Amino acid sequence: MRIATWNVNSILPRLPRVLDFLEKTAPDVLCLQELKNTTEKFPAAEVEALGYEVAAYGLGQWNGVGIVSRVGLSDVVRGLPDEPEYDGAAEARAIGATCGGVRVWSVYVPNGREPDNPHYAYKLEWLESLRSLAASELSSEGSFAVLGDFNVAPTDADVWDITLFAESTHVTPPEREALARLRKLGLTDVFPRPLKYDHPFTYWDYRGGNFPNNKGMRIDLVYGNEAFTSAVTDSYVDRDARKGKLPSDHAPIVVDLTL
Repeated sequence: MRIATWNVNSILPRLPRVLDFLEKTAPDVLCLQELKNTTEKFPAAEVEALGYEVAAYGLGQWNGVGIVSRVGLSDVVRGLPDEPEYDGAAEARAIGATCGGVRVWSVYVPNGREPDNPHYAYKLEWLESLRSLAASELSSEGSFAVLGDFNVAPTDADVWDITLFAESTHVTPPEREALARLRKLGLTDVFPRPLKYDHPFTYWDYRGGNFPNNKGMRIDLVYGNEAFTSAVTDSYVDRDARKGKLPSDHAPIVVDLTL
């Protein structure tokens, strides 16, 4: 089985790239984030024409998540139980489904903006809700994984120059501690193997030639339980998907498993 995750930074302008990725890379399951669209306007027909089922969750804002699968798609849940709201409104940031016997959640963790911004407190509350959801899901013995844009770099090595992030989100101790609490439930970081560079990044800002200069971050993650991680045979970041015209600022992570 091949499972991938990708923050596409708006599904409609990135649709040709997504369709090309589905055809060439042929994941059995693709988790999507930052759709920037409503559930009803997700381009399901184009994806379904390639043999995939679709589950999307979007509220027409700048968030939105989805799962597409060609190995079955059942028990779909949109949103986290008891998740916090931001500024009095729900946000479409999590969707779960069972695909080919694997329980997967596609998540788009809030950015946090700045440590003194209310969005930062919302981010930490949201991560705690994700931890509660994972604890509940892990009560079963099947394969389970949380994939997506976590907007947290787990270690200093996951940022191209940590000295430039001293006053920024994504690297603060509370954010990293939230990830550590999630892992302590019995989840392991499926670390992509290095390809062009020694350390795999998944996000590069559009500005300043960051991608060609590899000034990136590893903030897109795959966390799996033992049943999932013990089946992993390969994992890599598809840097080619970040190249060319109108790319997302994120690249997909591709994970191969023998289940």
